[in-house]
Amino acid sequence: MQRYDLIKGILFVLGGCLLLGIGLLTDNALDSLLIGFAAGAIVPGIVMIGRYFYWNMPANKERYREKMENEQIELHDELKTKLRDRSGRYSYMIGIITVSASIVLFSILGKLGIISDPRTIILYLTAYLIFQIGIGIVLFRRLLKKYT
Repeated sequence: MQRYDLIKGILFVLGGCLLLGIGLLTDNALDSLLIGFAAGAIVPGIVMIGRYFYWNMPANKERYREKMENEQIELHDELKTKLRDRSGRYSYMIGIITVSASIVLFSILGKLGIISDPRTIILYLTAYLIFQIGIGIVLFRRLLKKYT
């Protein structure tokens, strides 16, 4: 593994400790969030550091090299690339359908009086839907220009 992986792990742990310190030393409404983010940074940081030392042990260097070779083969496999692209497109379409259905659902719940003010949720979901469609078009055009 590269030294960058070790540095990234150390930065995660330090950032998590900073968030933990802020969360424990201050008294505001964000304390629980800060402590949660701290745990969400410290644990992966420790895992990254552990992986760095595990894979850099002389006994594991050959296995790591084989693992990296297999990973490169998997990343550049044409069938798997097509399947990743297709699954990304399906996920994108399912996300758009879900957001559209949510807009309708929250509108109905608002009209029935189940939700007191659905306007904020509906506006957010509408903005997100427009963003999703827009970014999909922009990315498609950029990729088309790049590869043609």
